Amino acid sequence: MSKVNYNDLTELIPQALIDRVKKLSPAQLCDGMESLGIERNGCMDAGLMPLDDSKVLIGTACTVDTEDGDNFPIHVAIYQGKPGYVLVVAGKGYTERCYMGDLMGSAAEAVGLNGIIIDGYVRDKEGLASLSIPIYAKGIMQRSPAKRGPGEINTVVTCAGVKVKPGDLILGDYDGVTVIPRDRIEEVLEAAEKKDAYEEKRRATIAEYIKYKNRNESLPELAPAWVTDMINKK
Repeated sequence: MSKVNYNDLTELIPQALIDRVKKLSPAQLCDGMESLGIERNGCMDAGLMPLDDSKVLIGTACTVDTEDGDNFPIHVAIYQGKPGYVLVVAGKGYTERCYMGDLMGSAAEAVGLNGIIIDGYVRDKEGLASLSIPIYAKGIMQRSPAKRGPGEINTVVTCAGVKVKPGDLILGDYDGVTVIPRDRIEEVLEAAEKKDAYEEKRRATIAEYIKYKNRNESLPELAPAWVTDMINKK
């Protein structure tokens, strides 16, 4: 069987940063990256969605480069994986075959991977959705994968429209997947945390407006200041 070009796993992202990320959403991280001018804001394609909306995906990227439904490199990456890593499979959006099913997903769960992202299709939807780890894919296709190789592991890839380097930070929920470049995690988190604080204030403002409205009292200003400013500029 063909040899897979394999590079060692990068160092895991420090737990202190992971803990900060857990308090945020992929959307907030995208907003943080947009404010910093990071290309594409790290947002993977809208067609890439979780098989189970209730799970949150977070971890350090381990990348796989493959194509045409060939899952041999994915097998190699799973069996050499470790807890804390998210398998990011650049499958080129291939639709004619699936890349994996519930047996491979179960193996990834047993190894301790934090989740799998497939830029392509999977099968055994119910089995994959029932796993404890999140699985993201672009669709379901029952035709079995090919097994050829060679493929590459832990190289720079483009997955679902986003450039991903081994060691980048991955966060996904029901809205989709966001990728943060490892060398910019700290500044992205600071920007996203500012957005989170703003959103908390907006929720409080909306709640106060509803309270006054229910009491038939004089209503406070509901529109954000930036909306009022833009209206007044016209």
